[in-house]
Amino acid sequence: MNLVENTTFEYDDPEKIKSDACEKGDVIRFGAIATTLVFCVVMVLSLIGNLLVIVILLKYENLKSITNCFIFNLALSDLMFTFGLPFWAHYHHLGQWLLGDFTCKAVNFVFYAGFYSSVLFLTVMTLQRYRAVVYPLSDRGEKRTCFALSLSVCIWVVSFAAAMPATLRNKVQVHYNVVHCQYDDINWRHAAAYQQNVFFFLAFGIMCFCYSKILKTVLKSPTSKRIRTVKLIFVIVVVFVLGWAPHNIVVFLKTFAHRYPFNECNVNINLDYAYYVCRLIAYSHCCLNPVFYAFVGVKFRKHLKVMAKKMTLPQASVESQRTRMVIMPSQGSMY
Repeated sequence: MNLVENTTFEYDDPEKIKSDACEKGDVIRFGAIATTLVFCVVMVLSLIGNLLVIVILLKYENLKSITNCFIFNLALSDLMFTFGLPFWAHYHHLGQWLLGDFTCKAVNFVFYAGFYSSVLFLTVMTLQRYRAVVYPLSDRGEKRTCFALSLSVCIWVVSFAAAMPATLRNKVQVHYNVVHCQYDDINWRHAAAYQQNVFFFLAFGIMCFCYSKILKTVLKSPTSKRIRTVKLIFVIVVVFVLGWAPHNIVVFLKTFAHRYPFNECNVNINLDYAYYVCRLIAYSHCCLNPVFYAFVGVKFRKHLKVMAKKMTLPQASVESQRTRMVIMPSQGSMY
């Protein structure tokens, strides 16, 4: 691998760090190996999981359901996010960007649009679940399909707009004879980091508020599914926070990399290690969303079993089974 010993990717400004004072060969090698391996695994799992969600929604479920509509769009946003992973894995594996300026911009657009849309759809799903549980009588359902489609379009527009700074300001640049795909100005890097922080912490605040109200309502309900629902809600919040909170904190701290004490060599290198690890954990969330937002659904598991039987059983058995069971599109959601 063609690695430069005193530079790092993305958020570090190479001109701010003295090459003779802070050698970063080890941290770059760690980032290159870990990023390549983990991103490849996450990409495969995300493609399988999210494509299964989309296929089952289109084949067995009713997209007129507002929940199913949001799950469908969430799977699309996770797939869009996933498509950027092999390019970043290739970037880190080689130690430089060899795919040209247009690809640099395109990958950044697809990557960040997927990230922002995923966060927004998770937030909207939280609000929808809050409304359905805390105020169940307010969901009359007359125009929910039109509302879900309109809101989905708005989310995609906002996500594309949020991804435009990364698209326009990321360019192919050469530092220390190594080609990078990165922001052309450190102020734009910082602005992008703060934008990510704002999106995350707003989503986090909304989730905390909504799920606290949901838990209070569910705990008062004497239903048999109470414990399972409480556990599911708790897991969703914990996984989201543990996945993205450390990454956002490290991204925020990286904006002070040229200031004391973060410009000290040991502190700066440790921050780079933390950035690589936290990013790998956060980016893995795109393959976990199908598990927590769809795979836990009872109907989803039934649909998955039917698909598996069709692929494994002889055709005659499948035809005979169809005479006993007819699968119609569901009128509800996969939850």
